[in-house]
Amino acid sequence: MDIAEVLKLADELIFAKTGEHIDYLQKAILEGTLQGRTYPEIAEATHSSEGHTRDIGSELWQIFSEGLGEDITKRNFRAIIEKVEFNNFSSATVKGDVTVNNVNICQERARSPTETPNFQQTSKQPHIDLGDAPEIFTFFDRTSELSTLENWITHDRTRLIALLGISGIGKTTLSLGLIDRIKTQFDYVIYRSLRFSPTLDATLTNLLQIFSQQSEIPQNIETKLSQLRDYLRKYRCLIVLDDVQMLLGRRQLAGQYKTGYEDYQLFFKLIAEVCHQSCLILNSWEKPREIARLSKDNHPVRCFVLGSLGEAAKEILNSQKLSDEETWSTLIDIYQGNPLWLELTATLIQELFGGRVSEFFQCEMPILDEGLQSQLSQPLGRLTQPELAVMTHLANQPEPVAVSQIFNKIPFSPSEIVNAVRSLGNRFLLDTQEQEQITLFSLNPVLKQYVKTQYS
Repeated sequence: MDIAEVLKLADELIFAKTGEHIDYLQKAILEGTLQGRTYPEIAEATHSSEGHTRDIGSELWQIFSEGLGEDITKRNFRAIIEKVEFNNFSSATVKGDVTVNNVNICQERARSPTETPNFQQTSKQPHIDLGDAPEIFTFFDRTSELSTLENWITHDRTRLIALLGISGIGKTTLSLGLIDRIKTQFDYVIYRSLRFSPTLDATLTNLLQIFSQQSEIPQNIETKLSQLRDYLRKYRCLIVLDDVQMLLGRRQLAGQYKTGYEDYQLFFKLIAEVCHQSCLILNSWEKPREIARLSKDNHPVRCFVLGSLGEAAKEILNSQKLSDEETWSTLIDIYQGNPLWLELTATLIQELFGGRVSEFFQCEMPILDEGLQSQLSQPLGRLTQPELAVMTHLANQPEPVAVSQIFNKIPFSPSEIVNAVRSLGNRFLLDTQEQEQITLFSLNPVLKQYVKTQYS
């Protein structure tokens, strides 16, 4: 018995009955039933309540009973479905009626009046709307990162992913590479940047216009949320919201929303906790506070902190035609394998040192290109006074230090210092290491040089 055929049949029967396609929970119930799983097991795997799972299951068996002319329950479903003859069944290729066990399913009746023939686009023709996504000319090797994210989305059915990391590390490039890799598994693929800090109402309106181009968008924000939730249940959607840090406030601890943007917190919480078959990816160089609370064991929420490009960063140096290849690994380490930092520095080396890395290394490291300084000014310009004080103190330490060693060294209370260190960690501005069961903190060479230049 081919589960894919069963799901195709289920989709036709459900659409003929309700005008809607099979959703994530319905698929999970059918697959779980065929695998001998109980309702509690299916509910746990889908993060749904057992009662809701049973209700959806009962509706499914009723639809199958009416469609196949058999009295079907969860208990006898597998036995009956094994006897079904899928006579040339193909929802993608059959133009006329489909016959399954002598039951006729009319293709025209199953299709809604406003639907185009290829409306169910998964694995074939997804609706892709990348909006203001930048064009990616070169994608450096992130094979491991892509595989992890793909597994979270397609296998673990993660609903909300926070893709985090310091500015320039490649979050946008990675998310667009991920879209290209898995787009055929979705009905809708959407990318939007929040760089201009749109309100939640504006963002919801923008998203709803993609799904319901012919329909009037409701005015009430609660209704918009409800409508979007319904679309995320009905269709398999991948939505990337970039530059989420622009919703967060300046001069306050990391993760706090600007005044008037607090309702995004409720939106992200809704995406994480309500059952649906879609995935929302948030790109940010500052971790929103609710993400830490939501990303717990057995919750469909994950955080992925993007780090150094590693040896793959040599492609950047090669593209700039730098010489002295034996020194490239050192250059990559100094600039933390950050693609943007390396691109800016490589351009500087090419322009002023003829591309000779060895000559560049005769300068006191690290050298901060003007463009790199401008990039660093953005996240550091958001810091509170206690955070700046901690950064300045760490920049002048020859070795990593523990939090307790900062007490009495700067004019802030222990509580303010602890909160500042935690906040800096959520901005990905600190390096940490464990030594003799003590956590030590430091700054990477680039940040250390920038802080010394700007704040010491």
